[in-house]
Parts: sequence; C-alpha cells; structure tokens
Amino acid sequence: MKVGVPTEIKVDEYRVAMTPAGVRELVEAGHEVFVQQGAGNGSAIPDEAYVKQGAKILPDAAAVFGEAEMIVKVKEPQPVEVAMLEPRHLLFTYLHLAADVELTHGLAKTGATCIAYETVEDRNGRLPLLAPMSEVAGKIATQAGAFMLEKPLGGRGILLGGVPGVAAANVLVIGGGVVGYHAAQVAIGMGATVTVFDRSIDRLRDLDVAFDGRADTLYASTLAIEELLPSADLVVGAVLVVGAKAPHVVTRKQLSLMKPQAVLVDVSIDQGGCFETSKPTTHTSPTYEVDGITHYCVANMPGAVPITSTYALTNATLPYTIDLANHGAAAFLAKSPGHRLGLNVANGQVTYEAVAAVAGVPYVTPEEALGL
Repeated sequence: MKVGVPTEIKVDEYRVAMTPAGVRELVEAGHEVFVQQGAGNGSAIPDEAYVKQGAKILPDAAAVFGEAEMIVKVKEPQPVEVAMLEPRHLLFTYLHLAADVELTHGLAKTGATCIAYETVEDRNGRLPLLAPMSEVAGKIATQAGAFMLEKPLGGRGILLGGVPGVAAANVLVIGGGVVGYHAAQVAIGMGATVTVFDRSIDRLRDLDVAFDGRADTLYASTLAIEELLPSADLVVGAVLVVGAKAPHVVTRKQLSLMKPQAVLVDVSIDQGGCFETSKPTTHTSPTYEVDGITHYCVANMPGAVPITSTYALTNATLPYTIDLANHGAAAFLAKSPGHRLGLNVANGQVTYEAVAAVAGVPYVTPEEALGL
C-alpha cells in the first residue's frame, strides 16, 4: 500500500504522524511511504532521517494526497485537506467529529474511509490510541494551569504548592480517567491540595490506591462539584464520553461561585468542552476570561511538546497502521468490535452512532457501509 504522511497544518501543531522507525517497518513490510517535505521538522525529525529508512519526500500535501492510498495524520483534516480526499483514500487520524458537524459532513462528501484514533477500542474496552495523548494532555493541563495562576498571566497570583506557612492551591480534577489521573498526579507532585471527581465507584477505588491517600476522591454529582467550586483555584476538566460530545460539568452560572481569576483548564475541548463557557483556543493565544475566570482551552495541548508527543503517539499507532497497510480497511475492521468502532465515516455515510446523532444524519453500521 502507498502510505502518505502530510505536514500537520492546524494552528500551532508541531507533531507528525510517523517517525523514521515507522517508515522502516512499513517499507520492510513491502509498502511505499511518502512524506511531505518538512513534515517532521516540528518534532526535530529531518527529511534525511525519513529518506534513510526508505521514504520518498514529496514537495507538498497535494503530491502526498495524490500518491497515497492511506493518509496517516495526527489532527483532524483542515478544509484544504478535506478537499484533497477522494473515495479511494483511507484516512487514519484523530477526528473528534462529535464536536465538528461541518467536518463530519465534509468527510462524508469525500467518500473516503475515515478511521479515528480516539474511538478504536481494545479487547478490554480501553482506548489504546487515545491513551498516550491523554497522558500528555493531563500532565500539561496541570502544568499550564499552574502557570496561568501567576498574576502576570491573569491568574490569582498563587503558587500551586504553596510554601511553609502559606496554604497550597486547591485543585479540582473532574474526571478520573487517563487525563484526570495524570493531571492529579502532577498536581500532587507539585504539592497542591487535590480532589478528583468521577462517576465510577470502581475507578475512585483505584485512584484511592494509586494516590495512597494524597488526594481526595468524590463521586461526581452536580452538588458535590458545586460545593467545592468556591474553594478551587484550578479546575481541570477531564470528562470523556467516547466518541460523543462532552457534557457540561460547570455552567456559566456556577462561575459566580468561584474566586476571581481562578483558572479552568478544559482538556475535553476536542469533544466540545466540558465547561459551558469553553471555546477552542491555541497555544499562541491560549486563554480568555469569562466573568472573571480564566479559561485555558487549547484544542491540541500535546502539540506543545511535539518530540514527546510524536514518539508517544506513534508508538501506539504504528501496529495499527501496519495492520491497515497489510490487510486494508475491511480486514482490519473485521478483526474485532473494537476495531470496527474506529470507523467514523465511510462511503459517504456516518458509521459512529454518537457522531451521527450530533450531525443529524442516519447512523449506518460499519458492516453496512463497507459490506463487511
């Protein structure tokens, strides 16, 4: 199969979807790899490193899309990239379509087969291709939140871990999954007073053991969150409903309960955001203020640390990329229900139920869409 790796063009995105190691594995398996010139520069991977492992460097995205049968990316395709997709293409990338109805309709019109990293599940119902970026985003969330609490950045002027004689900041983490765990872990490490919310009692038990009593865990009822908002200096939103829009766990009305210049970090922004007042921002302009509360809602947080993120992501995606190249989409999706959950759009139809509901189009099963 001919595999194409274009340069990521989303604002402030520096990751790349394949490393030279990935090129080597694909070439040795008998495939051709086409990499856009400069695609790896943001992750400190020069073109020569790809060439050395057997890739062919092409001058622009149009050439990559023109040559390739499978397009491997990091972020969802931007409008100019959607325009280059054809029915013959297999697209493998993060899509987050529940938060982008326009992109959903755009991809359907291309006729391409689109598999989303974030909805592929393993046999245990986990999300193996989302997990590495969730780990990075969770760590960045606390790191960024601590920075935004500094007065020159518009924050309250409080040090997350405090000092002897001065109390540490109060950090609320709403959602105890991979993002929430890593956000809380960093906050604990920085010396903050941490509370983690989740709606799974089993998960809260796991977190109690993992944190060894260094963080409080609470069931994520609306009232429990509301009662702790007045004491919060930093709130990290780490809510995930797989493939669907995130629910709002903090409303605009509830912002009035919070301290002036407290900080909200919304890691769920790719899925529409879990705070009512959230809207996507960029690394260049990461924050805005609503009712005196600082909001940090960068839609590609891991893109700020591309060397770490690129290698973490490609370690996870490479086996799936090789599988797709070796066997094609139909055989890949036929492997398991978890593989089929990765398919979001195919042959002009939406094949992920939660995305179809948001987009207002009929849901078609992967089996029907591809005739599996």
